[in-house]
Amino acid sequence: MSKQTRPNVIVFFTDQQRWDTTGVHGNPLGLTPNFDRMAQEGTHITNSFTCQPVCAPARSSLQTGKYATSTGCYRNSIPLPEDSQTLAHYFSGSGYRTGYIGKWHLADEEPVPAGKRGGYDYWLASNLLEFTSDSYDTVMYNNDNEPVKLPGYRVDAITDAAIRYIDKHQEDPFFLFLSYIEPHHQNHLDNYPAPIGYESQYTGKWTPPDLTALGGSAPQHLGGYYGMVKRLDEAFGRLTDTLRSLGLSDNTVVLFTSDHGCHFKTRHREYKRSCHESSMRVPTAITGPGFNGGGQVQRLVSLIDLPPTLLDAADIPIPAS
Repeated sequence: MSKQTRPNVIVFFTDQQRWDTTGVHGNPLGLTPNFDRMAQEGTHITNSFTCQPVCAPARSSLQTGKYATSTGCYRNSIPLPEDSQTLAHYFSGSGYRTGYIGKWHLADEEPVPAGKRGGYDYWLASNLLEFTSDSYDTVMYNNDNEPVKLPGYRVDAITDAAIRYIDKHQEDPFFLFLSYIEPHHQNHLDNYPAPIGYESQYTGKWTPPDLTALGGSAPQHLGGYYGMVKRLDEAFGRLTDTLRSLGLSDNTVVLFTSDHGCHFKTRHREYKRSCHESSMRVPTAITGPGFNGGGQVQRLVSLIDLPPTLLDAADIPIPAS
């Protein structure tokens, strides 16, 4: 494929987002109009599941196309082996510029040294973004491992960085992995810090049936959680507006998905790490060349199915592994 016709590829990756935060999955609060439109106009993977409901193992699978038992990252705090072949290696080897912005969670050092960045050539990230940043205090590290403080609410700060990347690389075929921490809880607070004014809009409005039946921390946290989802969807809209304004919409594949869901301490005293739908099912849709008008995919799809899908979309040979 020529440089002019090769599609750009963007992964919009959220953290701990339940599938039923979206309108197309029945949430009545209007949190995700941009995702809903994407799902309706593109290809909506309606039964999308993580292959392991915890951050690092799920991320290792999405980066490599291998199960966590094969990557070795079968739990948190086990780094991705440096010789692992990732999406970045495959795209770079086919002439793409590659960029990673946001949360990594596949290393054992902070800042992440070059050899543990999965092969991405542009880097603006933190291994554990939940510890290097807060909702209005975003700090990540650049290619030289210098700390970079970005202005704005964290979702917006990361989105601004992504927009700058896209603008700078619009003449190149690029693969951009955009990894948010939202709507994951802020660990040191055990809270879901939405943008100012957002939490109150959604507190006490609607509770999914499993949380209504089982309780947990949902009454305390759902308002903030939903507020974070709302801002993520607004950021997604800004990203798609960027592609449209630069004339890149028709030649960019965009994947929206999440690493796992959230059961709000209903199955045990944590938020995930359980084999229940609330921990495992995530919102997933794809738009762009080959995916527009794809309708609903009803069969079960896992995160491990997505790497070969992206490679195929860019006409990159899919390794047997």
